[in-house]
Amino acid sequence: MHRILFLALFILALAVPSALAQDATKVDSHHYKVEFENSRVRVVRAKYGPHEKSVMHSHPDLVAIFLTDGRVKFTFPGGKTEERDMKAGTSLFTPAVKHLPENLTDSDMEIILVELKTARRKHH
Repeated sequence: MHRILFLALFILALAVPSALAQDATKVDSHHYKVEFENSRVRVVRAKYGPHEKSVMHSHPDLVAIFLTDGRVKFTFPGGKTEERDMKAGTSLFTPAVKHLPENLTDSDMEIILVELKTARRKHH
């Protein structure tokens, strides 16, 4: 009986981290919506109300375009946190990441994420 319980707990322990680091549009469809998708990119709109936060999820390499000003707190696996200020109209490249974002402001926050699906081709 103890062996079966141990095995069940072991399998659960392996499954939980992968469930926590999944596609944002699947694990948090309240905040993340797919706007466009093809074989090369997926465009996702992220919208957070004041002081709302997501769940732990992952993104592939992406370009983020900030539609609103804001301040965001990111919590990473292991518990490390980082706060960042965003200015409307700016953009940045972000390598693949697992995180839990939280809107720290009293205003709505909106971001367009252009997720990259394919590796960059080498030019000859």
